Amino acid sequence: MSWLPKVFELNPAGLNWPRGVLFLDIALVPMIVFWAIGHEQYLLSALFGLLFTWLNDPGGSYGYRASHIAVFALIGAGLTALGFGIGGEAWGWLVLATFAVTLAAGLAIAFGVRRFVAALLLNVWFVVALALGFGFHQNARITSYTWAQVLAWTGGAALWIVMTFVGWLIRGRQDRPPMVAEIPGDTSRRKLTRPLVTFTVIRALVMAGTVALAFGLNLSHGYWMTIAAMIALKPSLEQATLVSVQRLVGALIGAVAAALLLLVPASEHGLRLFAVERGLEVVALVLYMHGVAIRVWNYALYAAAMAMGTLILVALPQPSDYAAEGYRVLWTLCGVGIALLVMLLAGLLAKRTTKAPPQPA
Repeated sequence: MSWLPKVFELNPAGLNWPRGVLFLDIALVPMIVFWAIGHEQYLLSALFGLLFTWLNDPGGSYGYRASHIAVFALIGAGLTALGFGIGGEAWGWLVLATFAVTLAAGLAIAFGVRRFVAALLLNVWFVVALALGFGFHQNARITSYTWAQVLAWTGGAALWIVMTFVGWLIRGRQDRPPMVAEIPGDTSRRKLTRPLVTFTVIRALVMAGTVALAFGLNLSHGYWMTIAAMIALKPSLEQATLVSVQRLVGALIGAVAAALLLLVPASEHGLRLFAVERGLEVVALVLYMHGVAIRVWNYALYAAAMAMGTLILVALPQPSDYAAEGYRVLWTLCGVGIALLVMLLAGLLAKRTTKAPPQPA
């Protein structure tokens, strides 16, 4: 267990509460709007549109920021339409779409690290949208329109564009640094090496495989396996082993904690159930705020907060009981285990393709 202190080692300089509180202040806007109109099923799309647009803000002049954010938002809107549109289709289409989106996201490294990170964010959102769309199609109590989900995502992204414009005016129209300085800003082209392409294909096959298991076998809450695997999988061969372990531990902690919280509404009905669900939505929003603030403080806790918030919002529209929580934890363990096996396979692949250093004369 000597690795455990390293996984939870804290970086005091990494806390950024002002950034987290600012995100919470802005995210309260879509939450209150959807509460007011009574369509909470569109809240997650708006929050992810806001959050991921925030994370992908490249900084610089306002024109440069707005154009890049707009392109990101448009691609995200297309993936939102695809995810929710095919959520009720045959599981083979879900598998094919997941493989194609994950493969394209992995190969985006050829256009620079910055665009690679943006593609990974969109990849994560597509998987969440697919799971959410499938859940809505299985739940006759809730009506969800694909066009409204797309509008909610676009609205969340547009809200951030408006806020950046207001901030740009207040600060005297000056260039601004990236909102999340920890995200690499390198946009230089990279060569797609054989190990990198192989790992990208393996990762796409793994994600498609978890979707096939979850939806093809119609597993109860099986999409938790896909989301857990997505969160736990490291995005590239170059990522450090410590960060990989932190992603695994964070995904597991977040999923178990989310399952425990979702036990609260399992025995409630009527007005009390409505109040508990609104309270859990606030909890998820606060978790996102903490994730924004502690990303550099500790990556494992960041992954736990983001996983916990996402899984709560995805699971809320669906009826829950104590057996469901057991299934959720079980599929989470399976997803994390699959991710661990893939990372071990990737490590062996990296060792085999690494050339031995030349021997001294």
